[in-house]
Amino acid sequence: MAITLTETAAQHVRNFLTKRGKGIGLRLGVRTSGCSGMAYKLEFADEATDSDVRFESGGITLLVDPQSLPYIDGMELDYTREGLNEGFKFNNPNVTNQCGCGESFSV
Repeated sequence: MAITLTETAAQHVRNFLTKRGKGIGLRLGVRTSGCSGMAYKLEFADEATDSDVRFESGGITLLVDPQSLPYIDGMELDYTREGLNEGFKFNNPNVTNQCGCGESFSV
């Protein structure tokens, strides 16, 4: 089981945590939503819970709730800039279908 960050994503998170002045890393998960059934949750984490599954990648702590892990296990999180758009890109090997807008997925 592993969740990883590209170096670009890790650097973006490091920069943001420094500007923010607090935080221990990123919290990743999924929720029921969208036309394909699931959507990613991503937020900066200030503390871990006892139930969190922890990963370290690129010097960043990644926290995942156990219920989300089967859906995102093996995922690589990237940070991309395409034209005027920039943001996190979820490279999830478990995805079998995505909606056209890219906001939701199914496994």
